[in-house]
Amino acid sequence: MEIILIPISATLGFFLIVAIKKNNLRSALDESVSIGFDKNIKTQFHKGISIDSENPLINEMGIKSFDFINKYAPIENKKTFVISTTTRINIGKQPDNTFTNIVNLHKVNDIRFLNKFFEAVNHKIPKGGIFIGIAETKNIRKQRIMKRYWQCLNVCIYSLDFIVMRLFSKISITKKIYFFLTKGINRVLTKTEIMGRLYSCGFEPVDTAIIDNKFIFVFKKIKEPEFPKNASYGLFISLKRVGKNKKFFNAFKLRTMHPYSEFLQKYIHEKNNLQEGGKFEDDFRICTLGKLMRKFWIDELPMIFNLMRGDIKLVGCRPISQHYFNLYPVELQEKRTKYKPGLFPPYFADLPNSFNEIIESEMKFLDAYEKQPFLTNWKYFWKIISNIIIHGKRSK
Repeated sequence: MEIILIPISATLGFFLIVAIKKNNLRSALDESVSIGFDKNIKTQFHKGISIDSENPLINEMGIKSFDFINKYAPIENKKTFVISTTTRINIGKQPDNTFTNIVNLHKVNDIRFLNKFFEAVNHKIPKGGIFIGIAETKNIRKQRIMKRYWQCLNVCIYSLDFIVMRLFSKISITKKIYFFLTKGINRVLTKTEIMGRLYSCGFEPVDTAIIDNKFIFVFKKIKEPEFPKNASYGLFISLKRVGKNKKFFNAFKLRTMHPYSEFLQKYIHEKNNLQEGGKFEDDFRICTLGKLMRKFWIDELPMIFNLMRGDIKLVGCRPISQHYFNLYPVELQEKRTKYKPGLFPPYFADLPNSFNEIIESEMKFLDAYEKQPFLTNWKYFWKIISNIIIHGKRSK
């Protein structure tokens, strides 16, 4: 059986490498063509050429994509700059204080230093200015692969694509192989990562759409870039949490969300309601494996290191972000920050089903802790252990 599998795996691997190289070559050719195309577009629209079916942009994008983009960044407007590029040099060389809107027609998957590109766009438009871009998200990529190949073969191809394009790019040992094969082109990006990167670079979403298998995003500049140094990209992450006396500390966890998810917390809260357990409803930031890890609290294990460092204690209220902390009543905020957060929170003992029930659960714990600290910790600890091990309770 092993003898049969080896040549099959090798063959599939060979075809995947050929496909990757072919995609990279196509992207490179597109880029070389687009540089000449930019000048034609600029000449036409600055002369006020009318928008009709012969317009090169409509032929390039399709009428639906064109109409969606034109709604937010009128193409015939001289304040709108249209380009198809993968390098920030073509953005940076444009004159300052000239454009209000920038539209890039080349998919951002082919941009090597993506944040630097977004930062360059940020510097070229004023506050309130619009940036529109195009991408192939992870889900669109999967659909494309599954439709392109025969049944069963498509699963093998997608599995290899997942290993090379996603896993290899995240592991330091295999990154060299990844960049040798891809040259940083045609990278796999999730909707979460794209939006999170844009948030970190000073933009907020206006609208998004999937048209003709393209993810089109419309973002507005609201501030200067944040230049994040510790974006959550690896397996282990550290998240800023509110500790004792309102001092912040870094809580260590296994990453259960797509990269750059932390920049979308305010957006998710505004768009989605809190579901049972105080988590956000339909939170697209959580990856498939992350849901499983959260269910069994595996993602919490690295916080043992926080316990050893003295950032947290064994039993106490769960460490939360500043944004989530601000949702709490002032009275509970003050009570919470008198003590260190805990590795085993009262949440696991009471298993509340709503945000209000979480508040009641924590208030009940803190009131009891103020009167009898040791006895309260002892009682809650064993109740939590009982819920997890004996009753098989799981996180939602």
